[in-house]
Amino acid sequence: MIGTIRKHSKWLWWIIAALTVVSFLYWGVAPSARNGGIGGNGDYGMLYGHKITQQDYINARNEFRLFYWVRNNEWPDRNPNIKDKDMEEQIYLRLMLTKKAESLGIYVTDEAAAAAAGEMLRSIGRNGQSVPIDTFVKQVLTPEGLTADDFERFASHDVVIQQLIQTLGLSGAFVTPQEAAATYQREHQEISAQIVFFSASNYLSQVTVTPDAVAQFYTNYLAQYRLPDRVQVSYVEFNLTNFLAESKTEWSKTNFEDNVNATLERLGMGDFPDAKTPDEAKAKIRDLLIRQRAMADARAQANDFATAVFNVNPLQADNLVTVAKLKGLTVHTTAPFASLYGPEEFSAPEAFTKSAFALTSDDPLAGPILGPTSAYVIALARQLPSEIPSLDQIHDRVTQDFRMVQATMIAQRAGTNFAPALANQLMAGHTFAAACIDAGLQPETLPPFSLSTQTLPELGNRAGLPQVKEATFSTPSGRAGGFEATEDGGFIAYVKSRLPLDQTAMSTDLPQFTAGLRRARESEVFNQWVQAEANRQLRTTPVYNLQAAGGAN
Repeated sequence: MIGTIRKHSKWLWWIIAALTVVSFLYWGVAPSARNGGIGGNGDYGMLYGHKITQQDYINARNEFRLFYWVRNNEWPDRNPNIKDKDMEEQIYLRLMLTKKAESLGIYVTDEAAAAAAGEMLRSIGRNGQSVPIDTFVKQVLTPEGLTADDFERFASHDVVIQQLIQTLGLSGAFVTPQEAAATYQREHQEISAQIVFFSASNYLSQVTVTPDAVAQFYTNYLAQYRLPDRVQVSYVEFNLTNFLAESKTEWSKTNFEDNVNATLERLGMGDFPDAKTPDEAKAKIRDLLIRQRAMADARAQANDFATAVFNVNPLQADNLVTVAKLKGLTVHTTAPFASLYGPEEFSAPEAFTKSAFALTSDDPLAGPILGPTSAYVIALARQLPSEIPSLDQIHDRVTQDFRMVQATMIAQRAGTNFAPALANQLMAGHTFAAACIDAGLQPETLPPFSLSTQTLPELGNRAGLPQVKEATFSTPSGRAGGFEATEDGGFIAYVKSRLPLDQTAMSTDLPQFTAGLRRARESEVFNQWVQAEANRQLRTTPVYNLQAAGGAN
């Protein structure tokens, strides 16, 4: 479980984030999942010595759906990056947090819970006006099988969890002004540095390529050239762009502008950050509504086609082509692809790849498979087992790899040999730039940067910023660091000086920086507690058993 929690640390940040709500997201669970869950056999495990009831699980599930929705403006089943197992983990984590708070006697008054709920409703209103609870229930909760009681319980538990965070993370919040100032200085003081790269591409001309050398390289790296299990499928795609014209026509028969205005009134400008005016937001809404209807039409036609394909006896892959010809539809065939990457011809939804690898000769058809802009019906074309291509088949690729590996080694030798010579020249009074130029190298001056710098475009793909930071901030001013190897070859960095800190900026930024530092320390302490607590308390739950069985892979 601890590995899973660390892997999904971003999800934990959702739990430990401040209660302030910035926007709504839709998080829905497919109807088939609403009454199920991984405790569908009636065993939901235990927490703190008490059995988890089905109602406990349902409440936590509904709360987490609301939690996600109010922070992301969508329901989880609309987000293709969220897996069922991810949701289950978060449901159980929320259960654990609420039960822990209960065991510690943490509670909130009805007034505090009502205030939290009111703040959430104000956050989705316009011009600071709260959305009426009746409107919220009718338009948001009821369509998802949720009630006002679910929302009130969610708001109450959210405040309880925040109090739990403050209680358990309290030790991390003790940051003195002196410590905050020192941390600010350390993270924001900039340095002036120069750098010289030893890139493999500059040493390719020094590589000697012979048939024997390439053959030996291929033999040494056979495992690198192994192709995984692959599959090739035929498919018919129903893209929403083919239904846009019909969608516009259908919308023209309705009070389309009333729908647009009502949508903007409900969502507000905040849901359209790229729109500068209400008219621009309405244009985006029109496009969204047209595309949604077009996608619904595409899915309906895909469903009709799939039904026809599956109704042909006997059930076989050729049925896809047969029915497609009768309906005048185009059949495409992918190149062989692996489960890790999916088809190379287009960006397929994860469900497409998963369904393709589930196909067999006895069960060769699947669909409709829904993606963001298309629906697919697929048929098995062929399955290709893992294999290692012969050298003749991939000779050019092997040769190119051989040249790059050799060039990288030459570049790294050059950098390693230059480092002591550079140190001697610097001690003799030569400048970094002069020493590099004398050696036939091209020095570069980097713009000032600090530990808080997030990007440094001048590095390109030649080195990672964290590695450059580590090399420079551990080097005294007026000195060059040692040679740092990279995948591309390597670099040597020279620290010219440490620049004076902008005291005016520090005075302005320090209060907010200190508050952020305290929150970060508090969150770090709480995060560590959650990891340890989950490993102890969730061992009897289905979600832990799923992880132990390898269900997270």
